[in-house]
This record gives sequence, C-alpha cells and structure tokens, in this order.
Amino acid sequence: VQLQASGGGLVQAGGSLRLSCAASGSIVSINTMGWYRQAPGKQREMVATITVSGNTNYADSVKGRFAVSRGNAKNTVYLQMNSLKPEDTAVYYCNLNMRKNILSAFHDYWGQGTQVTVSS
Repeated sequence: VQLQASGGGLVQAGGSLRLSCAASGSIVSINTMGWYRQAPGKQREMVATITVSGNTNYADSVKGRFAVSRGNAKNTVYLQMNSLKPEDTAVYYCNLNMRKNILSAFHDYWGQGTQVTVSS
C-alpha cells in the first residue's frame, strides 16, 4: 500500500491550501483516511479523519477552518485548509487505516509527508 500526498507549500497567514492524497495497492477494508501533522519538536497529532460513511473528526485547533473529504475515487482524501495560521506550520502526513482481511487487525499506513509553512 502506498500513499502519495501533494499540495503543500508556503502561504501567508489567512490564506488557503488544499492537500490531496491518493492510496494505491491492495486496498481492501478501509476504516478511516485522514491527515496528521508534526511540527518541529512536537509529537505527531491528528488533524482530521473521515470514515467510509463520511463521518468526520477534527482536532479542536482546526475546527471551522479545515475540511476533510473523500474523492469520487474512494481511495483519495483531501484536506481543505482555510484561514491558515503560523501555528499550522508542520509536515502533514496522509493516513490510511485499513485491514487486509476480516481476520486481521486494522493497520496504519502513512504517506511521505508534505510541508505546509504559514508565514505571519
């Protein structure tokens, strides 16, 4: 399973960016897809996730500003980031939580990370 993320970059505070992620390979039983981020010197944290049925979950710090969605190709996930703040600066990682068969446990798969930098 491979995840390819894109869309990061440099933006001024108050601006917007849209991240995209496409999963490929043996995608069998998806639990959630979503985004995590890691700022320098900090632990990786959940930003937003979405289930196969469309239920979403957001970190408190991004509620009302970010929106996670699935593409028509169900192996894709997007993160629309609006009203960006300098504290949103981090490497953003695409995440896929799935299991390969009904007898196996769910497992996390990660993309390579894409840098988002918000200048003040």
